[in-house]
Amino acid sequence: MKMKKYTAETMVDAMKKVRMDFGDDAIILSSNVVKSKGFLGLFKKKSVEVVAGFDEPVAKIDDTVLSSLSPSIEKEDSTSIEFKKEMIEMKKMLKDMQQAAAHSRFPDEVKPLLSHLEKQGLSAKFITQLGEGLYKRMKAEKKDLSNEEQRIIVEQILEREMDDLPFGGISFNKKFINVLGPTGVGKTTTIAKIAARALLEKKQKIGFITTDTYRIAAIEQLRTYANLLQAPVEIAYNSKDFEKAIENLADRDLIFIDTAGRNYKEAKFVEDLTRLIDFSLDMESFLVLSMTSKEEDMRTIIEQFNSFPVEKFIFTKMDETGSIGPMFNLMKDYGIGTAYYTDGQEVPEDITEADSLKLIELLVKDAYDA
Repeated sequence: MKMKKYTAETMVDAMKKVRMDFGDDAIILSSNVVKSKGFLGLFKKKSVEVVAGFDEPVAKIDDTVLSSLSPSIEKEDSTSIEFKKEMIEMKKMLKDMQQAAAHSRFPDEVKPLLSHLEKQGLSAKFITQLGEGLYKRMKAEKKDLSNEEQRIIVEQILEREMDDLPFGGISFNKKFINVLGPTGVGKTTTIAKIAARALLEKKQKIGFITTDTYRIAAIEQLRTYANLLQAPVEIAYNSKDFEKAIENLADRDLIFIDTAGRNYKEAKFVEDLTRLIDFSLDMESFLVLSMTSKEEDMRTIIEQFNSFPVEKFIFTKMDETGSIGPMFNLMKDYGIGTAYYTDGQEVPEDITEADSLKLIELLVKDAYDA
């Protein structure tokens, strides 16, 4: 395995360096936040230190090799369709062989748990780390581990990995709650859930600003929620409207900002936000991601927002997926914790304030179910 240490100001910057050298198949072996001593012990500066490696996969056939086998015909007939099906099956078979090889050095007793975590979408680096942790404990105790013992050990390892990340909902110490994210992730409904709890449980005076002026339906949806909560709504088409909205809601304890749902894979839409919203305000910003999205797509969104002061993630649509491993991969790789996760459309019921232990239990709980 090739290994290299990287130091950068943020985890995002470090990950860019890793990908430049090793590509998307890189394995993050360790990551730490380090502080420089500073002058006379003051003005300490944080940086991120990452050790990454790249291991040549077992029995891997490059996609270019597979594509070169494809028949060179202009019209796709039944023969070419059948050939493509065979190629898909071959790729799947090779992937299964690679996974089996990766687990081959671990005892059979721990393979069901590791396979479960793999199906959950947990990254290869986590799987290897957990397998080694279990194997080390078995050697130390010179005995097989029960299913429950394995589960506890895995939970303990994951808990240590998540220990330096922030979890939990809004702090109630800042007036503006800014919710960012692409279209279709459920931002407006999520804002309504958080606002309803702030009103009902904390007795906060709430208000809303929407900058999602691209979709009439989005404005009406927020107005519907606001009417139910008897809270005012301001619409901001530009930065002057945004300033006026702040003045009109000056008496509110909390102001929730519903940003436009756009395709934030395109940088220009991200730049529009910086021109519209004053991020220097007393503000907490949260990035909403849908658990039904591909992990690579979520990474693209996160990296587009790397210049924004994102406090924590909010993961939605947990009830629509059986794989929550990517949540852990993203939190660890980007050094960003989670505020909430949602699992339905009911307001304010279907939202849970994130807790690392509860999330780990969700990840591991069905490992031995038939």
